[in-house]
Amino acid sequence: MQHLYRLRCILSPAPPVLATTVTEMPLKHSTEETALLHALGSRMRLLRARRGMTQRALSERSGVSGRYIAQFEAGSGNASVLVLHRIAAALGVRMADLLVGSEEPPAELAALHAMLARLEPERLAAARRALGEFLGEPSDPRRRSRIALIGLRGAGKSSLGRMLAERRGVRFVELDREVERQSGMDLRDIFEVHGQDGFRRLERAALERLLAEGEPMVLAAGGGIVAEAASYELLLAHCLTVWVRAAPEEHMQRVVTQGDERPMRGNRQAMDDLRAILASREALYARADLTLENRDRTIESTLAELVERLG
Repeated sequence: MQHLYRLRCILSPAPPVLATTVTEMPLKHSTEETALLHALGSRMRLLRARRGMTQRALSERSGVSGRYIAQFEAGSGNASVLVLHRIAAALGVRMADLLVGSEEPPAELAALHAMLARLEPERLAAARRALGEFLGEPSDPRRRSRIALIGLRGAGKSSLGRMLAERRGVRFVELDREVERQSGMDLRDIFEVHGQDGFRRLERAALERLLAEGEPMVLAAGGGIVAEAASYELLLAHCLTVWVRAAPEEHMQRVVTQGDERPMRGNRQAMDDLRAILASREALYARADLTLENRDRTIESTLAELVERLG
């Protein structure tokens, strides 16, 4: 019970100065974990010293007890995420900078990061492409011959993709179906046997094989591919990407129309979840070359706009 009380003290809203820490709990650390704690402590001490801050000043600015800061810098402290967040904020760094044992980035790189962080998603994508050209990154000359449609399930990617492929006289591919074909398993079995990570590996392998073929195509990618950095970067580099965007209610209705009634179970919660997923992925979807609105309109009018914008 005493341990539970201490853990509750750590996770509950903190008083002005946080004195209770995980270090007071009787935990045994492995050699690797001990080395990590010492490395983190050294990192904190270095960042603090570079800023000319005493342990007392860091304690006052962060609201973390000076005793704990001393313990952490000595390699005997083990902080909660909230404590590390407070310390990083007081030092003026990201929490990741505190955790990673690398040197601080050069001033120019830090300034560039701050500049890019202020850009809207569309301008950030354009800046990334411009920087790639400046650095001489090789571009795929066949990129514009491969159109990749991204967006949440129910956006209309499959219907739009088939019609666009027919119009352009090229192959239409649904990436999920290609994963099933290449693995010899349907998606449900893939997730049951291999889990989410296994599916993402198969998805990337299927995408790499398709791109290696070098043929023009229209590709409808799964809604979650944007959250898998390596696969999404591959898609952006080798395909002209189009975000097919719709309202949450339209996403839901189209999935139900396809015969999947699962989203309607506990509809209120399902809609809340759907909105949360859309909000969390919006910045990722916005990295696409084009954004195509597919709400309150016919698929034919959406196709006509896409054909015109593709040129």
